[in-house]
Amino acid sequence: MTNKNRICYYYHPDVGNFHYGPNHPMKPQRLAAMHSLVTHYELDKHMKIYAPARASAYDMSRFHAPEYVDFLKRVSPINAEQFEKYFHKFNIGEDCPVFDGIFEFCSLYTGGSLEGAMRLNQGHCDIAINWSGGLHHAKKSEASGFCYVNDIVIGILELLKYHQRVLYIDIDIHHGDGVQEAFNLTDRVMTVSFHKYGNYFFPGTGDMYDVGVDQGRYYSVNVPLREGMDDESYLFLFKPIISAVIENYAPNVIVLQCGADSLGSDRLGCFNLSFAGHGECVKFVKDLGIPMLVLGGGGYTLRNVARCWAYETSILLEKEDEISDDLPDTTEYLEYFSPEFTLRPELPKRTENANSKEYLAAIKQDILENIRQIRTAPSVQMQPIPSDFYELQTIDSMRKLSLEENPPKDLEPI
Repeated sequence: MTNKNRICYYYHPDVGNFHYGPNHPMKPQRLAAMHSLVTHYELDKHMKIYAPARASAYDMSRFHAPEYVDFLKRVSPINAEQFEKYFHKFNIGEDCPVFDGIFEFCSLYTGGSLEGAMRLNQGHCDIAINWSGGLHHAKKSEASGFCYVNDIVIGILELLKYHQRVLYIDIDIHHGDGVQEAFNLTDRVMTVSFHKYGNYFFPGTGDMYDVGVDQGRYYSVNVPLREGMDDESYLFLFKPIISAVIENYAPNVIVLQCGADSLGSDRLGCFNLSFAGHGECVKFVKDLGIPMLVLGGGGYTLRNVARCWAYETSILLEKEDEISDDLPDTTEYLEYFSPEFTLRPELPKRTENANSKEYLAAIKQDILENIRQIRTAPSVQMQPIPSDFYELQTIDSMRKLSLEENPPKDLEPI
């Protein structure tokens, strides 16, 4: 059983106040609504709450090209015309627009993932939670899929200082292409992504036979799914595949990306997962008892993203059976959750399950066979551990989050 006092949770009161644009599906406000549920359910009393220190351009350049990081640092809506010649190069446009505070936003969500990894490394916690992170599409020199800085890759690079093997699990409906691409050549990071594949669904990668390259061959596991995935079909694949990975790879630490766009009735999704089904994946990984960095990701129906991650916070705290399904009427975002005003409402089915039992059985068999190609877990020659880029003691002296002193700003319902 996880020691509840050894769970760290990262949230900065400013992170929900950024805006991609009025018609953009990515709404950082979902984070403020989620955090309001966490505090009004009093889940914050069972874990350590921190406002993360901002990641610096130097931190981001651990993975991203310095020229790209410098662009993010300097560009703004006011001076966008001066930087327009770089838009194509860095994939800036309709999906990844320039908005006010773009670098600060990246620095806040990346700071949470980086600091969470540092605390795991130093044994200060067993589980680190950063729902603002999990932006898995960003590449070394370009933005992609609403993601500018790949906080996951930066967090994993930090974990690799102390851990021989890192397992990355992605339950977002979109393929975790940016993370796989970053570690495609190594056996020290194993990436496992469950995602919609086919019919030109973004990002168009993640075929079952994409298993990694050279030393990383068989260390990329892709589970291509069709529309309409329900709880039973998803868990039929998820549990045995993750169990086989744990048995064959023996990871020292896990990074779990919990994109909520795999829930039913998501604005951009096409699966039919319930809150219980999505949460069951989180519980299954948590119950493995391996140190874990838990991150957010996609999710474009704001009220359901907030519900999902608040509920999964309760799962990580082993409090899911103690909280009411009726939402606290004190939350300032109550109107977001009409008309049900419950934590886990039934989600309407948008499409029939196109994943036949025969299809599921076939891909399960092939994927398990690929995993068995890993005959032994890779070993790493011991080396001196590099110093951290900043000391945790300094971070702690900078801030211990006080919600009374730093309330989130009011949001407009959408």
